Amino acid sequence: MTSSDSQTQKIRKIPSGATDADHGVGVYVHIPFCERVCPYCDFAVVAARQIDPGVEERYVDALLRELETRRHVFADRQLATVYFGGGTPSLFSPDSLGRIVAAARAAFASGAEPGEVTLEMNPSTTERARLAAFRSVGINRLSMGIQSFDDTTLKKLGRAHKAHESHAMIEAARSAGFENLSLDLILACPGQTFASFERDLDAALAHSPEHLSVYELTIESGTPFALANERGQLDRPDEDLASEMLEHTVLSGAAAGVERYEVSNFAKPGFESVHNRRYWARSPVLGLGMGAWSAEVRGGDMPYGGRLMNPRDLLSYLAAIEEEESDFRVIDCLNEEQARGEAVFLGLRTRKGLNARAFETEFGSPPRTFYAEQIERLMAQGLMTETNDGGLCLTDRGVLLSDTVFTDFV
Repeated sequence: MTSSDSQTQKIRKIPSGATDADHGVGVYVHIPFCERVCPYCDFAVVAARQIDPGVEERYVDALLRELETRRHVFADRQLATVYFGGGTPSLFSPDSLGRIVAAARAAFASGAEPGEVTLEMNPSTTERARLAAFRSVGINRLSMGIQSFDDTTLKKLGRAHKAHESHAMIEAARSAGFENLSLDLILACPGQTFASFERDLDAALAHSPEHLSVYELTIESGTPFALANERGQLDRPDEDLASEMLEHTVLSGAAAGVERYEVSNFAKPGFESVHNRRYWARSPVLGLGMGAWSAEVRGGDMPYGGRLMNPRDLLSYLAAIEEEESDFRVIDCLNEEQARGEAVFLGLRTRKGLNARAFETEFGSPPRTFYAEQIERLMAQGLMTETNDGGLCLTDRGVLLSDTVFTDFV
């Protein structure tokens, strides 16, 4: 996110053909409360072992008020997805989440039920007991923060649950009727070996999840893990071992029918994350809540799109909403060069790669017009391929080195 002075930059008229072709909207709802803040986490979260019912009601009221004041920006669009992220949104009651889903349905064209309503959750007895109620208020997809099935690894990650709770949660979700489960794993954890990660992956695949997200542990500035890493106290696998773990995930996932469709995401056919695909396609998403950001509609004052970021502080967010402030968000209006770079690296994150025709429709020329030098160099290094129509796609090696590739375009 750039500084708020980007609000004042001069806006060009939207070029011919660069309109937003997506007629839907996704809604992301950030619920920041967490029983415990993990030492690797830099998300906008608030530690709360128990959530006061009054605080929960106040926060939900603020979310609904924000939805009401922002809905006009996405007018005449059909609600495509709702995604409850956090934090740990499943700490909120089913009734609270149901209020939000109902309000989101009512806010957009036709009032239709969104095809995908995702709830992030952590394995715990409390959340497990609410599964049937979550389903009854419209939640149809669960994203579970498993991270590992090994208790030693979970302890090093600062997680609050044990491995047996993860197995129990998955089984309970199936019993409650959920047919779309996504499991999150972290690779290259402190002290993790190839064998221990292999056991984690085997345990996850044994549950036959519809979706699997496997992320390499990232050391974020300002976190306890960053401090430990600076002091040489974080025993992490090297990049070669991390690459072996990721390659093993690709092979094992494919054998289990869970194919990679994005750098870190795998799914059975038809179960790719509809909501997350909106981000990779640069489609409109309305972000609600503390620290949430929106992907704005391309056009008008934002010909190449932009982002609006809410305050990361709970009291600041609540005060701004309740006092009906109109200018509390940081606005990042993308210029053409920034938008081109985002279009390339987000497209390259996906298995299908960057669509040259869509790129040319928005920016007036195919990718090679702007990035010939980068394309030639990356192809020579075996990191990228180019289709006959100018589309771009990462090779298997390019995926392993994707962060390096992306820096050529942003």
